[in-house]
Amino acid sequence: MKYYYVYITSNPAKTVLYIGVTNNLARIIEEHRANRNHKLKFVGKYFCYNLTYYEEFHDIRDAISREKELKKWRREKKESLINTVNTEWNMILVY
Repeated sequence: MKYYYVYITSNPAKTVLYIGVTNNLARIIEEHRANRNHKLKFVGKYFCYNLTYYEEFHDIRDAISREKELKKWRREKKESLINTVNTEWNMILVY
């Protein structure tokens, strides 16, 4: 069975959030790290490579819908969502 993930990353200072969708969390986080300081990419420009939150889906359409929903939320609501599972905003390790 295939899985899809909506994820939120932050920069080390936890001042910037990035929301995305992928079918491979480990790969996308590694790509974000590899793009550090790449000024033409949002995650590189703002160093958004710390995975702080994710949700798993079986249907890509559901994942994309959720990503769009989260992107419309205000910062406070996104922070509250992250805090439901990761109150310290520790970097979640994926393999």
